[in-house]
Amino acid sequence: MKYQYLALSLASILNAPLLVQAAQSATETNNEHIERIEVAGQVIKSQRLSLKDATIDGPFGDNLALQDIARSVTPISSELLAQLNITTLQDILAVSPNTYSASGFGAPSLPTIRGQLGELFQDGTRRQAGNNGFGVPLSFNAVEQLDVVKGAPPVLFGSSQRNGGFVNLHSKQASTSQSKGKARLSAGSWDQYTAQIDYTAPIINDELGFRISYEHVDSNSYYDYTSTKSDSLFAALQLVPDDKSSWNINFELFDITFTDNAGINRPTQALIDSGLYITGQGVQANGSTVPAAGAIISPTGQVKIDHSSVLTDPNNENSATTYLLHSIYKRQLSEQAALKNISYFQHLQREEIAQNSFVEIIDGADTAQNRTELSYQWTDSQQTLFAFDIRYNSVLGYSQFTTEADSPIDLTGPLENRRIALTDAQKQRLVALRPGVFVSPGGQYDLNNDGSGDFNLSDTTDSRSWQTGVAMQQDSQWSNELRTSIGYRIDYYDVTARDPIAPSGQVAAHDSINDALQSAQVSVNYTLNNDLTAYGAASYNEATANSMAGGTTLGGDNRINAQNFATENTLVEFGLKYTPSDSPWYADGAVFSQRRSLRNRDGSNSGIRTSGFESQLFYQAYPYWLSAGYSYIDARYDNSATGQDSAKIADAFDNSRPDIIAGTGVGAPSYTAFAPSRRQVQGIPEQTLSVNGNYAINSQWQAGFSSVYTKSYPLDFLATVYIRDQYTLNVNTRYAFTPTTTLRLDINNVTNQKNWRPVFEGGYFNATLAFPELPINAKLTLTHNF
Repeated sequence: MKYQYLALSLASILNAPLLVQAAQSATETNNEHIERIEVAGQVIKSQRLSLKDATIDGPFGDNLALQDIARSVTPISSELLAQLNITTLQDILAVSPNTYSASGFGAPSLPTIRGQLGELFQDGTRRQAGNNGFGVPLSFNAVEQLDVVKGAPPVLFGSSQRNGGFVNLHSKQASTSQSKGKARLSAGSWDQYTAQIDYTAPIINDELGFRISYEHVDSNSYYDYTSTKSDSLFAALQLVPDDKSSWNINFELFDITFTDNAGINRPTQALIDSGLYITGQGVQANGSTVPAAGAIISPTGQVKIDHSSVLTDPNNENSATTYLLHSIYKRQLSEQAALKNISYFQHLQREEIAQNSFVEIIDGADTAQNRTELSYQWTDSQQTLFAFDIRYNSVLGYSQFTTEADSPIDLTGPLENRRIALTDAQKQRLVALRPGVFVSPGGQYDLNNDGSGDFNLSDTTDSRSWQTGVAMQQDSQWSNELRTSIGYRIDYYDVTARDPIAPSGQVAAHDSINDALQSAQVSVNYTLNNDLTAYGAASYNEATANSMAGGTTLGGDNRINAQNFATENTLVEFGLKYTPSDSPWYADGAVFSQRRSLRNRDGSNSGIRTSGFESQLFYQAYPYWLSAGYSYIDARYDNSATGQDSAKIADAFDNSRPDIIAGTGVGAPSYTAFAPSRRQVQGIPEQTLSVNGNYAINSQWQAGFSSVYTKSYPLDFLATVYIRDQYTLNVNTRYAFTPTTTLRLDINNVTNQKNWRPVFEGGYFNATLAFPELPINAKLTLTHNF
């Protein structure tokens, strides 16, 4: 009943254009049948489902075709997002190879590309996107297209924090020539509801237009004590004062309350294979059953656990509000010179207070960036692109994750099993932010002068950074076949960090650092024939480590760790792109080798080297549309150390029930550092395969499917538990009642597979937690265009 008013309102919107259409249709009956056949064919053709005709703006220049870009790229249009039911960054694996990711505690805020965390850009500027993927979920309400690019950001985008690849979101644009709108309502399993209305129209024909899009989400969940409620309001203006310039401005306000979903703890092989969960609450050495580090579990049995029984709590608080402003101004200065100015501002506030003692409060994070690009066409074959970029980031945040303990919790017991009431001794190593909320200070202090710090450190910080970059890119067309691009950039960093909540009587710790980071790239494109292009690319990138909201923290010595500015990343990639002009096919393939540094929880960096192959194939010709993607990746530690929350899940148990598990009695959590090695990186499948398709049964009715297969892979560092070979098959059907009104049914995981994935990127929790994916579920979506 709570959606009755909303449904009536949208019904009115739907019916008004239908009345107009009914009046018009009375004069068009003579050609009705022929027109419907033509429209159906045009709709399939114009759906922009294939990659072949896509153009890419931003990372390497503007208005580039795929064959002109010497990287593996997957542009995903809004039509393709809808066709494949892509609603989170985790879902892009359906169409873009090598993008398998962890669940991000059920709310992914960053992509994972080639086994590494990637960046999130919007309109060419880097968004705030959480701490190693733990952040705020992303709304697609403002998005017209997203481009998935493999490898570190190019020199135009500059030094960043994550280098597996990146997703560049293209904001919706206002129209200056056409009035059009769309209303959409969806209802899914477990009372999941979404309503969206999107409208654009000219204010002054061919000169000024506006666009407004609003989306409301109110969703319960299959998972226990899990829900999402969000509102996204997007507004855009486009000004075209003359034939030489344009100015696009957009603003988004996003407010969300959501659940941090830690999945199911105690991931034994029996849990992964058969859903069998070991019961028994962990016990500390002092006899307390409150979850804590080093607690030991005496197994009391083994039971079948439902995948909905996840580690959440109804009393957890988790909400965020952010607003973003983007501006893109373009001006053709002369026949040779063009100017582009991009501005961005984002403000974020977030508060999570969990019953397991975890706290993350962002009491204001502000990011502003402005980049000016000047391109000059010296001759028909030589172009230089200059860029000047300045970025400011300010973060005030409080964090506490040192007293969490997931393994000792028995999920089959009462909720009190999950809750961690801090002891007086634990509170003494923290600082009271407000009554009942304790956080880590942003620095270390020795109160009793014994030579050791007396506090637990997390990510608390009050930091500011200025990043000033200068870049140059030279594009050269040496012949009809040969094209090269060379780029270089240097970024100067000026960073300060201080403790915003020093213990009483202590002088707040603070530090500053200055550094220069460089990046360079070179690429070659060679046209083998009209349909086939070969390319090679290499890049070197120096990046920064990341923390909460992109801020910088002090280490245990109250200094900014210089390693935060020493994450070197390299890429070598060769590929082929097949783009026949007289055929509905598109195909590409690439081999690559990347090396990057991964920031560990203790602030150190682990080198990781990945190499592999990926390919994507598209076919679009009415009445069919098909796509396939395949990836192989070998991801290994590059003779580098790493660590986990515990060495293996058996450490959490004693050996009192060897018939259930051969426990070691070490206790858990018990942080374990692993010696430098070249072992396979945990949590990443070596092979993935996706296949998707759609068939137009007639002019009104379509049916489609999407499927993903992942090869077995080790969940934890020591490979004591494996995620087996898995597949997911989704089916959908769409019926057009009129040319403007459609109804679509999605049935996801139609074979009801019991699939799993890691909870968090980097593998830290992989011996402690695993995320159960959704069982079979359905969603019905009504869309009306007007």
